[in-house]
Amino acid sequence: MRKFNRDILIGEMMRSPDGSLRKLFTEFFEHTRGLRYSTRTLECFTYDCKEFIKSMENTDIATAAALTRKDILIWAENLVLKRLKKNGIPLKARTVNKKITSVRAFLKYLFEESYLSRKTAECLVNVKEPKTLPVGVMSYMEVKRLFSKINTSTPYGYRDRTIMELLYSSGLRADELVNLRLSSVDIDNSTIRVFGKGQKERVVPVGKTALRYLETYLKAVRPFLLKGYETDALFVNQAGTALQYYTLLRILHKYRNSLNPGIPITLHTFRRSCATELIRGGANMYHVKELLGHESLATLKHYAKLTITDLKKTHAKCHPREKDA
Repeated sequence: MRKFNRDILIGEMMRSPDGSLRKLFTEFFEHTRGLRYSTRTLECFTYDCKEFIKSMENTDIATAAALTRKDILIWAENLVLKRLKKNGIPLKARTVNKKITSVRAFLKYLFEESYLSRKTAECLVNVKEPKTLPVGVMSYMEVKRLFSKINTSTPYGYRDRTIMELLYSSGLRADELVNLRLSSVDIDNSTIRVFGKGQKERVVPVGKTALRYLETYLKAVRPFLLKGYETDALFVNQAGTALQYYTLLRILHKYRNSLNPGIPITLHTFRRSCATELIRGGANMYHVKELLGHESLATLKHYAKLTITDLKKTHAKCHPREKDA
């Protein structure tokens, strides 16, 4: 008698032999959106999974019934070996893992809906990421130089400066910032309420400088930018509607290009720089974890390593043997 195997049973119970991957992705997207994933995560799911589906279709695999473990592993192997068209540099391990995470979520959904066996759905594993220090951390002087490039005499310039002051002061993720609402701000208590990954709520402090810009933006600049429209979004675009992530990227690129080349500044750089300066200044690691909305203190270990420069300076200054050299 054949031994009972749930995976085999599921394989025999595949519901729809003609269920296209594209149609199933639409169902998956609606399912994940119902779980209140962040807008940025949904964008990643869409881009990465559609890229995966297109790759499958190029090998004449258009349905879940035709998808095999071997096909998925070949896709993952090609992803690791893939080179960018412009400069021939392989994708970073972190980028590969982000794509794998997106596709794995899609495959998990297909398993839960009985389109794939568990063995097929769970065949993807992350590639090993090298243990490197975070890059793109700005020094305080670099932050000041970047801010000095922003013309705050114009409404949009003042909005841009307020955005960057807030990113740097409170260590917000870009997606968290564009989702801020008027009700998120508590000027009297110098705080903002943020919904992070998984819609987890936290309240974070706003520094004096950022708060000053934020208060002026709310009273004098935002009403002008609205142009008669109504929205509860804290930051608005030139059309008077809620600022979108891609617009935030364009704002950053505008000012970043005015700085010296070689400083890899992204929206996430402000968050890393905020954490680094706090730790460098002696902040309690637990407090930094709460500010950033991390699940574990282990996430901050890379930030702590960044202070080795300061440690070396202190060592050279204070150690008795260094004084004799």
